[in-house]
Amino acid sequence: MELTKLLNLMSDGAFHSGRELGEVLGVSRSAVWKQIQRLEALGIEVYSVKGRGYRLPAGIDLLDLERFRMQLPQAALERLDEVVFEEEVASTNSLALQALNKGRNAGLYAAEYQAKGRGRRGRDWISPYGANLYFSLAWRFSAGVAALEGLSLAVGVALRRGLGRIGVDDVQLKWPNDLLSQGRKLAGILIEISGDAAGECQVVIGVGMNVAMPAGLLEQISQPIADVADLADNHPGRSELLAILVDELLDTLDRFERDGFGAVRQEWLQANAHRDSRIRLISGQEEISGICRGVDESGALLLESGGQVRSYYGGEVSLRAAE
Repeated sequence: MELTKLLNLMSDGAFHSGRELGEVLGVSRSAVWKQIQRLEALGIEVYSVKGRGYRLPAGIDLLDLERFRMQLPQAALERLDEVVFEEEVASTNSLALQALNKGRNAGLYAAEYQAKGRGRRGRDWISPYGANLYFSLAWRFSAGVAALEGLSLAVGVALRRGLGRIGVDDVQLKWPNDLLSQGRKLAGILIEISGDAAGECQVVIGVGMNVAMPAGLLEQISQPIADVADLADNHPGRSELLAILVDELLDTLDRFERDGFGAVRQEWLQANAHRDSRIRLISGQEEISGICRGVDESGALLLESGGQVRSYYGGEVSLRAAE
């Protein structure tokens, strides 16, 4: 029994008896009960009341492939070799990489749940079922690895634009790959690149965005977070939001390949979460303090320290606000 079938039946937030669910799904009440336990293990809140059955108190907004296709402009949809929505995966970046290795040129891969979602520097990305957006774009660039400097920053600009289209305007960009709202993490970007230094590159652009993070999981997250549900007065739903974000990403990738990061640099600078603020850069055991002076044309961070401004690139460098 697919979880999505059960969840679709319960998405209205009303009570459904085990017998009713079993009859519709063609399984026993015992099988329904086992799947209810699985939902709870995945972080989905389920109310169970004897004599009434089960309900999802907040309902659930599952990804819908047809709704997504209807919302994404046809010209954008035609840019993608394939669009794949899965229930559960290890990570959407892994799906995108597999597609590139099979010869796909461009594709979108999204999932309701990631068992091994990853953030930058190998950190876990908390991925509750059906709550947020976890997706990856597979893409090929022809200009070589060096031409991809600043790509994560350009992706951040695209996501910020998409959020602006649904009324989420107070979004800042944290170098090199986070979106924040009032200092709280809203989304993260993980880019993986392979290929020739001067020729064709395979790029996987992974995005995790908090849409409706369950309150019960907040204690598992080591930093303050924001989600779209709290920031948007009436956000359109996960499938529609995904279509908006992908539309902006495809447009930005075209501009980036043609003009590089410089095409969106000023927009990034305007949204810089640490503009002219004291920060700390951490690389392994080394820590450098100074004032953030934005980024250069390649996306390198400009840090003023000791009367000099130096450039720092991403990779294993982390940025923190100075205490």
